Amino acid sequence: MPDTLTPYSTACDAYFMAVFMVTILSLRQLVHAAPTAVVKHNQASLGNIRASGNLNPYPDKPRITFRPDGTFKITVFSDLHFGEGPETIWGPEQDSNSTRLMRKVLPEEKPDFAVINGDLITGEIPFASSHGNHDNQVNITHLEEIIRERQVSSFSYTRSAPPGVGGEGGPGNYWVPVYANEEGQHPVLILWFFDSRGGFSPGENSIAVPDWVDSSTEWGPAESRGALAFVHYSTVSLLELQLFPLTLSKDTLGQGSTQATTQDSDSGKDEPFWNALNRYVKNLHAVISGHDHGNEWCSRETAKNVIFCFDKHSGYRCMRD
Repeated sequence: MPDTLTPYSTACDAYFMAVFMVTILSLRQLVHAAPTAVVKHNQASLGNIRASGNLNPYPDKPRITFRPDGTFKITVFSDLHFGEGPETIWGPEQDSNSTRLMRKVLPEEKPDFAVINGDLITGEIPFASSHGNHDNQVNITHLEEIIRERQVSSFSYTRSAPPGVGGEGGPGNYWVPVYANEEGQHPVLILWFFDSRGGFSPGENSIAVPDWVDSSTEWGPAESRGALAFVHYSTVSLLELQLFPLTLSKDTLGQGSTQATTQDSDSGKDEPFWNALNRYVKNLHAVISGHDHGNEWCSRETAKNVIFCFDKHSGYRCMRD
């Protein structure tokens, strides 16, 4: 598929889709945000994949695989903000419009996998979710959403992390393996999902939950297979790119737009996660984040040579961060 932009415009310009190609070893240069991704595996590299225990945590679900032509297509929905303003006219209406948009996009794009990238899919397409700051509130937690999602949809690949991983309010750290085909013995691509927490703890004495990926996420397979990472808050490493002129986007990174935010008191708190991600996931192609509703650009972080992408927002809510 060519590298083309496919807009799905709404009153809030809520969904704007781009397509990008990636081999198992390199990612083609990106200019725009990429809520839809086509990944292409390099057949020559498959023989270099080695076993490292059981990397299929879904023995009872269908394998996620590449297509016969060697491509794998992902559609990302971000910041849907379902359930806002239930007592108003606009609240249920925007939820209906967001759902209608998803029902339009999925049949047209025909992805192999779908991702909901924070601040919460219909259709028989396998999907997984990351969780955002609006998903931890006095009446809901990330863990409750994960449990509920798995109860209502057999197509959900979302799961919680092993005990002790994720910190307060951040259980949604996991990976989804993607195979070259049904007969493949080892994954050629790992889709990583990280819980950037945020929001508030449940109950009457609710307090703020830290809004960065906890350092306890230093776990998971360390093989040299391709990888894409999804996390609602971008890492603080992205601030390096903000020091340059804003040629990629007119939007600026506002307060709270990185995991450790822009406050000096929070500086460095997500560095253990970022360092561990680069140490254990050697072939990380891109990190795709939401939260900043108006941002829809990608750029390469030079220190680790990883591409960061903002995936804008898919919900009809018009708030701009």
